[in-house]
Amino acid sequence: EVAPGQAYTAMAYNGIIPGPEIRVTEGDQVRVNVTNEMAQSTAVHFHGVLLPNAMDGVPYITQPPIKPGETFVYEFTARNSGSHMYHSHHNAAEQVTSGLLGAFIIEPSDTSREPEVTADYVLVLNDSTLGFTINGRSFPYTQPIIAKLGDRIRVRYMNEGLMIHPMHLHGLPQLVITKDGWPLPVPYLCDTLNVAPGERYDVVVDCTEPGAWAFHCHILTHAETRNGMFGMVTALVIQE
Repeated sequence: EVAPGQAYTAMAYNGIIPGPEIRVTEGDQVRVNVTNEMAQSTAVHFHGVLLPNAMDGVPYITQPPIKPGETFVYEFTARNSGSHMYHSHHNAAEQVTSGLLGAFIIEPSDTSREPEVTADYVLVLNDSTLGFTINGRSFPYTQPIIAKLGDRIRVRYMNEGLMIHPMHLHGLPQLVITKDGWPLPVPYLCDTLNVAPGERYDVVVDCTEPGAWAFHCHILTHAETRNGMFGMVTALVIQE
């Protein structure tokens, strides 16, 4: 149920949408066991992660599809730090938009250049089969971000959908620090950040203005009707 009264037949990793957030550290050895309990074949691609070719998760190019009842083991070294994703790469337009997606974050082994933040949030954007969702939910079921005045937060956008989503934060600028896991040589400020399918952006927000600030996709048909807000909407609530 993505919003009140809106329930869909979905596909999920470990029974949740998005799938479990996987966080590892640069240099870690990673093993992911994928057992297919669905009625159709699948595969898993680790999007943005530098991998051996055999672990890239693309049926008929790097591996056969994982058929119902079968298990495939992905094994690799986490080489490139940053905000990445994992998702199906088989019948993907149906499977990913139905929920076969998740965040894959590789923390850097050297954190000296990482921004100092009080909290770190992931916003997985999706559309189509389950509607317009943030982390698998549509407003008013989306989870607000709660911060205190003076906090500095990091937000990791990940677009797993089929459409672009310009993400707009009211009242506060967003400092864009990375794209697709790679640090930007010159970070920049904006209030609306266009996130295309497959893209990931990391932003830092200084919580300098108290209040409940709307936070939404600015393609308004993804976020608002004559009856109020829906879909890709949440809020940044800054408490004094």
